Amino acid sequence: MRSRPLLQVPVVQVIVRSILFNVLFYLNLTVHLCVALPTLVLPRRAILEVARFWAGTNIWLLRTVCGITAEFRGLDRIPPGPLLVASKHQSAWETFALVPLFADPAFIVKRELMWLPLFGWYAWKAGMIPVDRGARSQALAAIGARALVELARNRQIIIFPEGTRRRPGAEPAYKFGVVHLYEQSGVPCLPVALNSGLFWPRRTFFRYPGTIVIEFLDPIAPGLDKQIFSKLLQQTIETATARLIEEGERPLGAASRQPSEDLLGRSPVSGKPESGQ
Repeated sequence: MRSRPLLQVPVVQVIVRSILFNVLFYLNLTVHLCVALPTLVLPRRAILEVARFWAGTNIWLLRTVCGITAEFRGLDRIPPGPLLVASKHQSAWETFALVPLFADPAFIVKRELMWLPLFGWYAWKAGMIPVDRGARSQALAAIGARALVELARNRQIIIFPEGTRRRPGAEPAYKFGVVHLYEQSGVPCLPVALNSGLFWPRRTFFRYPGTIVIEFLDPIAPGLDKQIFSKLLQQTIETATARLIEEGERPLGAASRQPSEDLLGRSPVSGKPESGQ
């Protein structure tokens, strides 16, 4: 088990910044949910433009309030046209940060999110793809059929292959869904690695200053055997993610781990399996 270095930032400062950011984040979300109401009767592109603007304001808030910047690598590797995007998922950050980077993104999301007032309405309007996790094989068939429709519209399908946020360094837990979509769609798959969980950890409201790095890797051409694809995808994403995590940990300092980190919700990076969200 590797210990995460102690931040070279006063604990009180992290707490105050985190509280302020969370207040502003949800206020910003509420404002955008209200402002976007007219898009329900406008073409689908309108709500996507609102989502892009909302994502930009979140990135600005993170930089201004929390001292969290973002570096986007490999943007030139994003191919045009219909595409399957398979991204590592460590934080809520990538659920909005990916939106402005694609021409017409369609996320695969939990069905329950579609039931939320306002947010769910916009998700339906934007053409997001709901998945019923309890339906298993029926769910695979449903998202496969829906994904083919959206790909035919020249869209980019964004999926988190592990299905839920994972702590940095946790044992990979890739699901079959991404393999099924790859096999059915016949389009390239773009692997995405990141280290967002170091700075916006899951299950805590604390935000830690630093630079989130997201890296778009070489696309995987369609037509591979599903077992070969599955192994290649996981190896590609996990190798790059491990490198980005190591890179992100270095600026945090060289001091040994102290109990105050536990109070801030920062768990050590380990390779042990963990439960989902």
